Amino acid sequence: MKSLETIERGAVDAAAAAPMLSQVEQWAAVNSGSRNLAGLGRMAGLLADAFAALPGTVTLVDPAPVDAVAADGRIGAVAHGRHLHLRVRPDAPVQMLFTGHMDTVFGADHPFQSITPMADGTINGPGLADMKGGIAVMLAALRAVETAPERDRLGYEVVINSDEEVGSPSSAALIAAAAAGKAAAFTYEPALPDGTLAGARSGSGNFSLIVTGKSAHAGRNPADGRNALVAAADLAVRLKALTSATLSVNPARIDGGGPNNVVPDHAVLRVNFRPATPEAEADAAAALDSLVVTVAAEHQVAIHRHGGFGRPPKPLDPPAERLFALVRDCGAALGIPVAWRATGGVCDGNNIAACGIPVVDTMGVRGGAIHSGEEYLIPESLPERAMLSALAILRIARGGRP
Repeated sequence: MKSLETIERGAVDAAAAAPMLSQVEQWAAVNSGSRNLAGLGRMAGLLADAFAALPGTVTLVDPAPVDAVAADGRIGAVAHGRHLHLRVRPDAPVQMLFTGHMDTVFGADHPFQSITPMADGTINGPGLADMKGGIAVMLAALRAVETAPERDRLGYEVVINSDEEVGSPSSAALIAAAAAGKAAAFTYEPALPDGTLAGARSGSGNFSLIVTGKSAHAGRNPADGRNALVAAADLAVRLKALTSATLSVNPARIDGGGPNNVVPDHAVLRVNFRPATPEAEADAAAALDSLVVTVAAEHQVAIHRHGGFGRPPKPLDPPAERLFALVRDCGAALGIPVAWRATGGVCDGNNIAACGIPVVDTMGVRGGAIHSGEEYLIPESLPERAMLSALAILRIARGGRP
């Protein structure tokens, strides 16, 4: 760290000294699966208490209304937890956005609930890497920056949502509003175990296609029926055939059907699209519309489309490349190698980039096996990543833009 100025050295030392590990273990002991409203409420309270150490006022924002398609085809409201929002020095000349999520993929009834130290020095536990460790890194870095004179040049918003793991449907508008006018953004998803960051990202779209046919007796008059299950299966096969080098299509589930002696009049097809480019997204949307019309006509059924592309593709444009370069240079000053690569995964960084704001969205801890019972955190990455964030934030505050 010989290239650091005195103020920078003080800030990164403060970030590294924060008691992050005990904080993360406390948070990970709370089940905050995306549909566990009680657990999310408890987690939001813990985070509100922790982020109250920063200037500004912490608020817990009610989720925007969201509906979804049930297995029987009915469309109804889906409840989500509240989102944490903090705004600090809105009139400062340099404005940044920091985002994270409090939800995990592990529901209240999931068997993966405990924290276990491993023989290799890692820690196994639900949400340790994705992303309660990242939230601790964010808080430690911001608290450290608040000790430096550059804090007066820096204003920022923090959004920690409760629904990232299900696509951020009730927080997307909050994130977009917070992103407006920002010089840059950091999101605290986990880096890979070796510290590699996610660069360009594919987009994502989730759709539920409600197929309504006509029931009939499977033996007496099957020709009078219109088989919704067969139509859904046909549509699934045709959608899968759209897969290309720039588009992944995953028909994931069909709900519907009934007794063997009844032609099924109802089915719901669930499908996910991963377009690598905005052009691929537009082509996929047009192809979906066309295939819905074609399959509906050929099978003489009605098909209703529900859903959309909630995560736009995130290319690495010149502003994003400059921000990545700044983070890389900060890593070099700290002796931390920083590299990045494209990924098919998606996160709130996609939505922030779509607002025209450069974002590095894997500023969290190093860890791995996320979304599984083998998820782990590398503990030494907590101070490492907090130092990296603190230095990058200070340099952006000083320079105005990455």
